[in-house]
Amino acid sequence: MPSSPYLAEMRPAYGTGTLADVMPTALGALGIPAKGLNLRDTEFDGVRRVAVLLLDGFGHHLLGQAAQASATIGAIHHGELGTLTPITATVPSSTPISLASLACGMPPGEHGIIGFTVRVPGTGDLVTHIRWDGAPDPETWQPEPTCFEQADADGVVCTVVSSGAFRDTGLTHAIYRGADWLPASTPGEVAEGTLAALARGGRSLVYGYLPDVDTAGHFHGIGSPQWLEAVANVAEAIDGILTGLPSDAALMVTADHGMVNVTDRLHVDQRPDLRDGVEAIAGDGRIRYLYTAPGAVEEVRQAWTEAVGGRAEVMGRDEAVDRGWFGPKVTARSRERIGDLVVACRDTFAVVGVEGEPPHVAKLIGQHGGLTAAEMAVPLWSYRTG
Repeated sequence: MPSSPYLAEMRPAYGTGTLADVMPTALGALGIPAKGLNLRDTEFDGVRRVAVLLLDGFGHHLLGQAAQASATIGAIHHGELGTLTPITATVPSSTPISLASLACGMPPGEHGIIGFTVRVPGTGDLVTHIRWDGAPDPETWQPEPTCFEQADADGVVCTVVSSGAFRDTGLTHAIYRGADWLPASTPGEVAEGTLAALARGGRSLVYGYLPDVDTAGHFHGIGSPQWLEAVANVAEAIDGILTGLPSDAALMVTADHGMVNVTDRLHVDQRPDLRDGVEAIAGDGRIRYLYTAPGAVEEVRQAWTEAVGGRAEVMGRDEAVDRGWFGPKVTARSRERIGDLVVACRDTFAVVGVEGEPPHVAKLIGQHGGLTAAEMAVPLWSYRTG
């Protein structure tokens, strides 16, 4: 049994409350037919401008700790400001998968960005979505219309407010099509840019992104002084937007995933026997994809099951799909990107030391990607003036 309820498995709530339902909710508020979340009927009445602010790594269960660093977060946590709705991330609960689900308004099984790192079918090459540069072609790899493209086609002015470092990546071209880019790095710049972008046109949709909490959690751990400082910094962005939020605008704040402090690791680089029959290892530390040599699936499954013991579950691709982890619909294009075997880590365990990954990745304290409530539950906080 998990040592904490936050470490129990949480299934994604596709269709009733995941990140894939957030942008469709924003589109619906702007008068664009879309199936989103059933928020309070009058909450978005008269809205012509919507800002969606994503705080990377800010899981729902972290709100209590985060309240120590910000009076605004405390008011949100205690239901004293706006409306707080718990929703779930998609699977795997990692940044590129979650951002694609949010921006495209659909589960990973449909948009196809279905792992932190996946093997490109037919080539054997690996693509790391967060550092994607070059092949495969983003518009071919993710051909579905984004929510920004849908809004733009309806006359809504769309803007992404984020670091200029992300502007020309493959992930940006795959999921933010239809939006203009406004470079902003600090929380203050993101707040200022969000307000400026909200003022554009007769109707506007703005998406802002801040990585600070996720970065601090990775390197210093949840609850560390550095993590609390990062929380205080991103809370300033919320405060800044609230200060200037127009009367016809709504703000929605959410996160791409939560996080666990990892205490137990399997170092694959110290177990060469685990590479027998394995052509490639992808995914991330909390949910790994194993691409096996022809005919080697069962041999690899047995070896990895013995190696992880009860710390993870090893299953075939079809079983993971049948569990609904990637959504009710998984296209053939998406299915073939998933590993032949999926290693889903439990509790605070991670599989690290994978060839091709930067050495520091194996040492990260805070990690995510798995199906624990700590990783899967994310907040959706909505607010409007008046």
